[in-house]
Amino acid sequence: MFIDGEKCIGCESCINWCPMGAIRMDDETAVIDPQECVECNVCRRVEICPVDAFVQKPLEWPRSVRAIYSDPLNVHKETGLAGRGTEEIKTNDVTGRFRRGQAGVAIEVGRPGIGAKLKELEKLSIALALYGVEFEPKNPLTNLIHPQTGQLPPEIREEKVLSAIIEITVEEAKLLDVLALIRETAKDLDTVISMDVACRAAQDGTWPCATILEEAGIFYRPNAKMNVGLGKPYIG
Repeated sequence: MFIDGEKCIGCESCINWCPMGAIRMDDETAVIDPQECVECNVCRRVEICPVDAFVQKPLEWPRSVRAIYSDPLNVHKETGLAGRGTEEIKTNDVTGRFRRGQAGVAIEVGRPGIGAKLKELEKLSIALALYGVEFEPKNPLTNLIHPQTGQLPPEIREEKVLSAIIEITVEEAKLLDVLALIRETAKDLDTVISMDVACRAAQDGTWPCATILEEAGIFYRPNAKMNVGLGKPYIG
């Protein structure tokens, strides 16, 4: 994304709309820092510019990876879903993706206002691959992760995104070790992470992963997305 300097009137209306703070004033004209811009398209989509000065040229690889994982309206050709991850990890008691005895973990690397270079995410994917986790095949990021080494294509490592999500499946018996691995690896990341952990509710209605998270010393919020009768659950 860039701003047409001949159109810009310097009104500064757009500056606060950039989730990465990549827009600044240069003399009397707004400009976009190309290193900080993650191609999320927010500035153009909100139509805040009174003179329509934002210009989006076709993005070539590897720059295009910024838009793929930063624009929440982008539909990934691999999954047909919009956004940075999958829907099912948050609705597992409807879809039954993770069986009893399994846990799904989603690790979001980066957040609006901070972002993340993909080389930071790669540190996590390498550590997890070496441990032997199963990467979620329906996650749009998984097709870029080498399943054995966890490495990303070298040409995209310096590309910056709003955030990207690694999704994995792990046996509940190994979840404590995986959480410890994630926390240890995260110490060396030049960004922030957040995690979702999902598993099937037990027959008595309790959540088996709660004990594991408490043993790991991880504070959690028991958030969930529940089926409200709009569709038939896939599991019994």
